[in-house]
Amino acid sequence: MKLVVIALVLLTLLGTGVALFVMRGALQGGVQSPTKTSGGRLWDFATTSLDGQSADLAGYEGRVALVVNVASKCGFTPQYAGLETLYRDKQDLGFVVLGFPSNDFMGQEPGTATEIRTFCTDEYGVTFPLFAKRPVTGAQKDEIYAWLTAGGLEEPSWNFTKYLVGRDGQVIARFGPRTKPDDPELLAAIDRALGE
Repeated sequence: MKLVVIALVLLTLLGTGVALFVMRGALQGGVQSPTKTSGGRLWDFATTSLDGQSADLAGYEGRVALVVNVASKCGFTPQYAGLETLYRDKQDLGFVVLGFPSNDFMGQEPGTATEIRTFCTDEYGVTFPLFAKRPVTGAQKDEIYAWLTAGGLEEPSWNFTKYLVGRDGQVIARFGPRTKPDDPELLAAIDRALGE
């Protein structure tokens, strides 16, 4: 009986170690470039705003966009502040942050549209565009995320995965969730895309 208990404890510890290793990989920062074009452009999509209104992404055509899957109850949620700062600092240069709330990762965005809007406004003063909550991974992922990953980029591995899209509407790069909005590599990529 003692051996069975020891074996179970060892298996549990091993399973926990594997889970932590996988989780660590999922949360890594770093940059990934597409291996091919996705076909079409980000500006070709119509979606729904967080407030339930039709939102045609063609309205952002010609801008550089950072597409981010966001969540209100995540360890990375404080990145909202950095994303807002980035948006305010560069919007006059033709830059926009596009936030897509998602509940895909451990139920970390359970709120209604009204709750999400209130949280983002009250806690972080978010003014960048937010869209309706949607799945961003797996077979049911939203068509925008299917397009973002069609060029060989990985799906979001966690909340606050970032996809940089150029003025031409093509995906330039994917940055992992640990990449903060003020990360030098991300800022340099944005400035290159802006032609700075």
